[in-house]
Amino acid sequence: MPYWSSAQCAMCRAALQSEESGIKAEGINNGIKYLMVIPYVLAAITGVMIYRMYKKKQG
Repeated sequence: MPYWSSAQCAMCRAALQSEESGIKAEGINNGIKYLMVIPYVLAAITGVMIYRMYKKKQG
């Protein structure tokens, strides 16, 4: 495991170390990815809407 993988809260670390199959770890990693992507998607949607409103006013 890379060095940065140890940066977890104590509760997550205890839950993940006690499990052998790795299914919980995969679920937690997917949840983290989901939480990281959502703000960027919302910002992109907002940007596109503002761009379209700006173009509509000009044309």
